[in-house]
Amino acid sequence: MYALILAGGKGERLRPLTDTRAKPMAEVNGKPIMWHQVSKLKAAGVTDVVVLCGYKWETIRDYFGDGSKFGVRMHYSKEETPLGRGGALRQGFQLVPSTESTVIACNGDVLTDENLGAMIDAHKNNGAIATVMLTPYPSAYGVVETDDSSRITAFREKGNLPLWINGGMYIFDASIAPLLPEIGDHEDSTFPQLAADGKLFSYKTTKFWKAVDNHKDLKEAQEHLPPL
Repeated sequence: MYALILAGGKGERLRPLTDTRAKPMAEVNGKPIMWHQVSKLKAAGVTDVVVLCGYKWETIRDYFGDGSKFGVRMHYSKEETPLGRGGALRQGFQLVPSTESTVIACNGDVLTDENLGAMIDAHKNNGAIATVMLTPYPSAYGVVETDDSSRITAFREKGNLPLWINGGMYIFDASIAPLLPEIGDHEDSTFPQLAADGKLFSYKTTKFWKAVDNHKDLKEAQEHLPPL
């Protein structure tokens, strides 16, 4: 099975760490974010990882090489000009053999405890072209509860709102490749069309999930993941 990792962003909110490395190479408990991702993908049955890269991509290549040290085969799809996430995925699919029917894709900053095998099974059972992992939307603030007379009855710490957000982890049927934009974001074009056609499904998880976008996220990921 193949996996595509979106790794072209500059990770400006993780500076100065990303001044000298690609964002997925920021370390969580002594290992790059992408190391954790590759390990999880390998456990889910992935044999080949295509890195969709741009900024400081050499730091990824120099660390992973051909992937043999990590039990997978690594491939690199470099953007010569910015393509957007959808364009990067479309270009990356050119490195996926036509014999592959199911492909995992993820943003290069996402860490999760979710069982990817269960997500793949749900995707296939639904006959989906694309399945999107959803995670609860966390509140940035504490919550105040009131009764019908406007009397405050309780204060609660930050929790999850009754909404779901895109977790940046996807299962694709290979038939999605020609539907992806050459330049632009798949969420603006491909996904709305698939939704209209009834071929876009969700997979909800309440397990640990973190998009490591800033130093606070990095600290929270380090606190959750066991020391290596």
